[in-house]
Amino acid sequence: MKKVSVGLLGFGTVGTGVVRLLTKDKERLEERTGCQIQLEKILVRNKNRARKVLIDNRKLTTDVYEILDNPKINVIIELIGGIDQAYRYILRALKNKKNVITANKDLMASYGEELLLEARTNHCDLYYEASVAGGIPILRTLTDSLASDRINKMIGIVNGTTNYILSKMSSEGLSYEKALSSAQRLGFAESDPTSDVEGLDAARKMVILSHLAYSIPVQLADVSIKGITDVTREDIQFAKKLGYTIKLVGVSEVSNGAIDIRVEPTLLPDLHPLASVENENNAIYVHSEALGQTMYYGAGAGEGPTAVSVVSDLISVARNIALNVTGNHIFIPKKELHSRKDSLVESQFFIRMHMKDEPGSFSKLTDLFREQSISLGKLYQEPIPSSDVAEVAIITHITNKVLFENSFAMLKKLDVVVNAKYFRVERG
Repeated sequence: MKKVSVGLLGFGTVGTGVVRLLTKDKERLEERTGCQIQLEKILVRNKNRARKVLIDNRKLTTDVYEILDNPKINVIIELIGGIDQAYRYILRALKNKKNVITANKDLMASYGEELLLEARTNHCDLYYEASVAGGIPILRTLTDSLASDRINKMIGIVNGTTNYILSKMSSEGLSYEKALSSAQRLGFAESDPTSDVEGLDAARKMVILSHLAYSIPVQLADVSIKGITDVTREDIQFAKKLGYTIKLVGVSEVSNGAIDIRVEPTLLPDLHPLASVENENNAIYVHSEALGQTMYYGAGAGEGPTAVSVVSDLISVARNIALNVTGNHIFIPKKELHSRKDSLVESQFFIRMHMKDEPGSFSKLTDLFREQSISLGKLYQEPIPSSDVAEVAIITHITNKVLFENSFAMLKKLDVVVNAKYFRVERG
């Protein structure tokens, strides 16, 4: 039986889960892989810190090179996070002919293509299933199960923090600030939630998904990003009245050889499968030519789900080691990227505004849209008590993005409009 010796970089929440699984399921893992999997060394900051799982203290080290340069170790699991340091460690591991597993979405979104090329050059595996959607096996699904199909669109709720916040604002009527505070108290949001609430975390995951789904080298700069900090409970309530739910979604779509990738608060019809994804859960909705529409749903983060994905990757690496085929699964995208021009993007839009409640107000609004050839699909009006303005919410029919944005700029200048905002609408 071949021996697979593992070096673990990081012993935090996910690292604890990995150690727990490797210890608890040792015999079953050997049956599944035909290999003896041995946890050799673990990189920690403090060897004397109390742990949530029993571990031989001799396996702990504060010197990363005891792992990266150890000839006995043939698999590195990177769980330290960040970009620069993790990049240096993984690059050194690959140059040392060690297979790598990582849960680092930031790293793979920034340097994934370079590291994959290095892995293939050195005949090493590089797996990163846990970098997107925690325990949902979406990357393996894209590369294996859907390999024979042609994917043309993905819509994903891929950030549990923002989904929890928006869920609480919708179901309990909390303000954004109170919902964020609740997420931080429960550990769903960091003390500095910027990456999550501004959409950067979701954007990095959409880069990874797009890279695998379309074989196109995508960069973070190719993604249009807007976070949820401007979403109010009033926006959510008015969307509800029109039959929609607001979610932060990532959309990646290919059409006529051009790609459109965006992350932004979006209205989903209440009957859309993603509209019912609540709290910290994630889901990815995939459109493909042969299979049609499929959805992959589950826990998007946490010790258990993410650790399961990491160990699943370890099983794949162990099997490849046993068969002497490490590095054979890696491909480098060759297709040229063409971003879809805004002038070719079409969508529905949701507008929420305050309008002066006076004769002729609505005619100015409808005249503007008629002149711009934008038709209105749904409209809701509600007077504000003890005020001379009314709340107005509109869903347009499908229209050109550039045409709409130009029209919206003109709408904001109307003397009857006090303030206005808009969101994209995803069709069912």
